[in-house]
Amino acid sequence: MNKKIVFFDIDGTLLDHNKKIPLSTKKAVEQLKQNGVYVAIATGRAPFMFEDIRKELGIESFVSFNGQYVVFEGETIYNNPIGQKELAMLYKNAQERNYPMIFMGDKHMRASEGGHPQITKSMDSLHFHYPEVDTDFFKGNTIYQALLFCEENQEHPFIQNHASLEFVRWHEYSCDVLPSGGSKAVGVKKLLKASGLHLDDSYSFGDAMNDMEMTQEIGTGVVMGNGVLELKQVADYITDDVENDGIAKGLKKLELI
Repeated sequence: MNKKIVFFDIDGTLLDHNKKIPLSTKKAVEQLKQNGVYVAIATGRAPFMFEDIRKELGIESFVSFNGQYVVFEGETIYNNPIGQKELAMLYKNAQERNYPMIFMGDKHMRASEGGHPQITKSMDSLHFHYPEVDTDFFKGNTIYQALLFCEENQEHPFIQNHASLEFVRWHEYSCDVLPSGGSKAVGVKKLLKASGLHLDDSYSFGDAMNDMEMTQEIGTGVVMGNGVLELKQVADYITDDVENDGIAKGLKKLELI
């Protein structure tokens, strides 16, 4: 029998609505590993934003920045940063509309301005502090993902004017910005290749729009009960809410634990 692998999203999947890992999830992940199933993370977060989660669950491989930075067994195997010209143009257009931004490298993130309520609310939803301010951070650092802060649908002019970038909304006030064609699915395939595991033996658990491509292209795409409707429509299986042992129930239904 071929070795299997499960990719877990973080927010709304591994973490409940209070940003805690449910006890049932901890036990399920440990049981997966005992059963010889490989466990990885696939998230829109930067690596420094979930190091504590990886350590708590004993996970060494991950897809971060929605597929732009991939690590297998502690070694970086793929990275796809945003080009400097694209970032400069994006930042200029954001300034013209008075939309703040955050620029994210693999070890740090910096905000374009301080004290903006949309940044505060978005970061609070992740239980993260407001980043330090450095308007030139993107000029001297490798940036894998940016955050554009604007209300829903206000990103549409950016989508039209920046064909080399993808805009994926994750909060009512914020969109992830990544290179065009980038997605968790791309990162997942890079990790599968490095691990020698097969797509047919892969599973994913997710809940949000940035899980769309991964859910569609993975061997078996599982969506949490608290997931968005659009994602549920492409799921192979819908499990229970994260608050109601959704991961453990899903893994048992799939006979992985």
